[in-house]
Amino acid sequence: MNERKRAESQATADPRTEPPAAPNGAGEDGADALAAGEDGAGALAAAQLKAQENWNSYLRAVAEMENFRKRTERELDNARKFAVERFAQELVPVADALQAAIGAAAGGGPQAAHLEGVQATLRQLYGAFDKVGIKVVDPAGQAFDPAWHEAMVARESRDAPPNTVLDVVQKGYSLNGRLLRPARVVVSRAPADDTD
Repeated sequence: MNERKRAESQATADPRTEPPAAPNGAGEDGADALAAGEDGAGALAAAQLKAQENWNSYLRAVAEMENFRKRTERELDNARKFAVERFAQELVPVADALQAAIGAAAGGGPQAAHLEGVQATLRQLYGAFDKVGIKVVDPAGQAFDPAWHEAMVARESRDAPPNTVLDVVQKGYSLNGRLLRPARVVVSRAPADDTD
């Protein structure tokens, strides 16, 4: 007897033995079932659309975070590279003064010892420049580059092609590839009587 009650309770609890409940309280009518199926398909389509929008939002957020990370790394790298830029700009005139002293003492005589001292000081300064990434821009004989050179004078020359640096009036300097000061130069130009 207990087995019979147990079988009846299982039969009533088994969803395969009961007819499925109509969604949204719809009756057994075929039109209502069809409408309920259409509502379900619409709800599924809306849910899929919302899921796609959420996925796209997620992908955008991930891309923005990656761009932010890369931008931050670039900014930190630049901060490390160019932290001494202001200091470097203050040192450049010191190198100019040492070069001028060497030029003034190059005549020889009693200033020879002084000249050697100034040259040694300038070598030390250039060594310090090199350690922090400061490079001398000395373009004598090279093609004129307005991004790195400042033309002070254009001089006619038959010996050099036009737009060649003939003389360097004042050397330029760069810090880790960024220009601190352009080299001031004399640039060649074609002679006026040339018909080329």
